Formats: sequence, structure tokens, C-alpha cells
Amino acid sequence: MDPFTIFALISAASAGVGARAQYVAGKTQEIELKRQAEEEKLAAQSREIERRQQLNRALAANIAAQTQAGITGEGTPASIALASAKEAGLSEATISLSDRLRQSQLRRQAAAAKQTGYLQAGSTLLGGATQVAQLKV
Repeated sequence: MDPFTIFALISAASAGVGARAQYVAGKTQEIELKRQAEEEKLAAQSREIERRQQLNRALAANIAAQTQAGITGEGTPASIALASAKEAGLSEATISLSDRLRQSQLRRQAAAAKQTGYLQAGSTLLGGATQVAQLKV
């Protein structure tokens, strides 16, 4: 085997190894970002449960205080409670949307990392092929 053939084989092997490393790096980053998205989902569920428990405790305390004060559940106290419940619901929806957007962003980053790994691997292979082709000329 002549030295040019040996160098061409080494260049091709090097490009292959480099491309594989870039593919694996992209795939690893994708997996990590998907894991983060799942962790964010679980944390959001936990936060939502905690918020609902706090809201229930606050509502129960309000009802108990109104009962002890002899206030009935009609008229102004009822309308205040309804407005508070609506506000709490809106707040919950906003927080839930924010959590879902954060999870979606992590999933998009995961897909982009995977695509970047593919593109870098392809670029490395093309660069290696070009280098080998230049040796033949």
C-alpha cells in the first residue's frame, strides 16, 4: 500500500470517528434536555398541588372566619368569594401555561440539539470525503 492510500484511509477513519462523536454528543444533549423537560413537568405538578392546597386552606379559613362572625354566604361576602375564586383560577391557568411553555422550550431545544448533531456529523463526513478526494488528485 502506498503512503497516499494509507493517509486516505486514516483520514476517512478519522472523519468517521469524528462524525460518530458529534452524533453521540447531539443525541446525549437531546436526552438530557428531554430529561430536564420531564423533571420540569413533575416539578410543575408538585407546585400546582401545593398551590391548590394553599388555596383550599385559605378558602376554608375564610369560610370558618365568616361563620364565626355570623356572616352568611349570601350577598357581598359571596360575591367577594366568587371574585377571589375567579382570580385564583386565572392565576392557576397563567402559571400552568408558563410551566407548559418551559417544558415545550426544553423539548424544542432537545430536537435542535439532535439536529445539530446530525448536521455536524454530516459536515465532518463531507469534510473527510473532500480531504480524501483531494489526496487522489
